[in-house]
Amino acid sequence: MAQSKLPGWVNAGLIPALNLLTAFLVSGLVILAMGQDPVKAFGHLVYGAFGYGEAIGYTLYYATNFIFTGLAVAVAFHCYLFNIGGEGQAYLGGLGIGLVCLYLGDLPFWAVLPLTVLGGALFGAAWAAIPAYLQAKRGSHIVITTIMFNFIGSSVMTFLLVNWLKRPGSQLPETSPFPESAWMPKLHELAGSLGIEMAHSPANLALVIALLCCVGVWLFIWHTRWGYEIRAVGRNPDAAVYSGISPARAIMVSMLLSGALAGLMGVNELMGEQHRVVINFTNGCGFVGIAIALMGRNHPAGIVLASLLMGALFQGGAELAFEMPAITRDMIWTIQGLVILFTGALEHLYRHRLERIFPRKEAPA
Repeated sequence: MAQSKLPGWVNAGLIPALNLLTAFLVSGLVILAMGQDPVKAFGHLVYGAFGYGEAIGYTLYYATNFIFTGLAVAVAFHCYLFNIGGEGQAYLGGLGIGLVCLYLGDLPFWAVLPLTVLGGALFGAAWAAIPAYLQAKRGSHIVITTIMFNFIGSSVMTFLLVNWLKRPGSQLPETSPFPESAWMPKLHELAGSLGIEMAHSPANLALVIALLCCVGVWLFIWHTRWGYEIRAVGRNPDAAVYSGISPARAIMVSMLLSGALAGLMGVNELMGEQHRVVINFTNGCGFVGIAIALMGRNHPAGIVLASLLMGALFQGGAELAFEMPAITRDMIWTIQGLVILFTGALEHLYRHRLERIFPRKEAPA
């Protein structure tokens, strides 16, 4: 990878800000072409995401899912692996979390929590292990195998929820409710126990777990020997082999960690909100994680910011569609797509111009 010719603050701050502004400007033009007021529309969008306590809670709740799946994609991409199987890995991770909650959920919460984290991580990693092995040992392309495993995982979960795990007497493809001791504490409940008043929302302790995962990924990728090996293989596999690094081992480690992170999404969605395993609970968050990793430049700090942005678009978009019915849910998806397009796929849109304006000063020899 070529080294950036721009100062760090321009590369990490100014370019994403310009790309995001461009996305909103283009979205505003589309809204204006529909005969609607773009300023009013974006006002509803911002207010719906951050204007009151409950909205902020929902934004954080959505962002938590995206942090897990965004980290999963980013870890694999540091090894130059495009893991688009986060959807299936999160789905199977939810199975591991659900089994722990259903069969061990009567234990105290302090005992259930580490077991569910372990269960989700193990099931997610196990689902990623097969494509990882096929890539590392058989040369099968990771994109193809992870796509296939998304569909296989969906079929497996449907079979299990319909035939084996369905709640007795119910026609719905879902498990029995988890015991209350296996419910993730809400942030407003934790704040209330400290005497702090907070609006009710589904935001829960999983947000803290997601942020701890960000710290863990940062330490692992940039401050451990295994992380160095993953990055070395991602940048130049031939040079990595020459220096004694095994690409197969790096592929396996990165994909196992990627699957484990995706598998933890159920800690937020199932333990924090659904309190049961339901069909299609991932709701596309595994695919959104690809966009989150691209927008966040595969760095945990960027992924947190990108997740907040996407969470705000999800929550604020619902408010916008309610207040301005002419702007349908499809239009909200268009705005989200434009944000992803300009901040991810077109990240170099302004780079060459900015390189002329802000030349990087070379260190003296």
